[in-house]
Amino acid sequence: MNPSKNLLLGPRSIIIVRLRVQRSPKERILVALSGGVDSAVTAALLKQAGHEVEAVYVRTWEHEDDLLGNCPGAQDLRDAETVALQLDVPFHVVNFIDFYQQEVVNPMVHGYADGITPNPDVLCNRQMKFGALLEYAQKQSFEALATGHYCIRKTNKSGEAELWEGKDKNKDQSYFLARLKSSQLMYSRFPLGSLEKPDVRKLAHAFSLPVSQKKDSQGICFLGKVKVPEFLSHFIQDKNGEIVDTNGKVLGNHQGLHRYTLGQRKGIGVPSNTDHENFVVTGKDKVTNQLIVAFDRPNEPTLWAKRFGLEQVGFLCPGFEHQTEINLLGKARYRDPSTPIRLIKKANETWSVEFKVAQRALTPGQILAFYLGEQLIGSGIYSLSKFGRAALSS
Repeated sequence: MNPSKNLLLGPRSIIIVRLRVQRSPKERILVALSGGVDSAVTAALLKQAGHEVEAVYVRTWEHEDDLLGNCPGAQDLRDAETVALQLDVPFHVVNFIDFYQQEVVNPMVHGYADGITPNPDVLCNRQMKFGALLEYAQKQSFEALATGHYCIRKTNKSGEAELWEGKDKNKDQSYFLARLKSSQLMYSRFPLGSLEKPDVRKLAHAFSLPVSQKKDSQGICFLGKVKVPEFLSHFIQDKNGEIVDTNGKVLGNHQGLHRYTLGQRKGIGVPSNTDHENFVVTGKDKVTNQLIVAFDRPNEPTLWAKRFGLEQVGFLCPGFEHQTEINLLGKARYRDPSTPIRLIKKANETWSVEFKVAQRALTPGQILAFYLGEQLIGSGIYSLSKFGRAALSS
């Protein structure tokens, strides 16, 4: 961002940012304040642009300061309220604790128990932020719901909403919105999409926001600093079993399959006894309760593949669902670069994907996001195979 073109600093360093949102019709917008920097700047920009802004904090975890969650929810609530007070916008607090438990936490726990790895952030966006919270906003007669996501929403000539990658490729969060429906996207606003993170920090300081120096949250919200295996140990009982190689040779023992993820190298507990070679998790056999490992090599077929099965495929843009073969770009995981893919429609509304370049340790239950250039087109979920791997497609 060029400060000379976009910033006008007053005596108290209050900032005026000439963003595209200023040219939009004025709307009554509810901003989801998380207590962090991004959502605070989102609210400040929208109010500055002349919109009628109110803020909301969503409670999702009942014991926000307990040992299990170790998530600073109480402090986040105080920070969000302080931001709303400084911006002089009405502040709501909504209680979605039971909903979050049912729609986000439970599916994550059940997924791990069943051998898949669901993405709770993707679930949270579709079910809670742009599901229950969006419904709350509509019932309160708001015209839009805004969040601090780094992505760009555009409206095409037909009046349909499109989702594009954010300007800051290191922070782009379109992947986490890949399961949204077009109706949810129509109601959404993302003022930070055309900004880069360092500029957002500068704006926070210029607005004198009380969270301007607050660190970004890392990991899954309701876990805080707690590791996933530790969290799951409170819900899934350990079941000891054998660690075997791909030929079935017993190498050691594990505490429970849910404690391991495909592609994991550290913490397996089995020495390789081979110079410059490391074991990596390549499969989980629920029938025998065996953890399967192999050496981390580029030619290991249980670790690398190009073609996978997909389920629950959906498209944000109309017309794609009727095609039988589609050449697009895909993000195999969050932060992975876009890579050429070919989607192939099969029987019973299932699909397969063929990557141009082999992919390592893709995990069932995770999301593959589809792109046309930088525009998010849709997504699918990797299917589960017999050995806990993303199912290979013929």
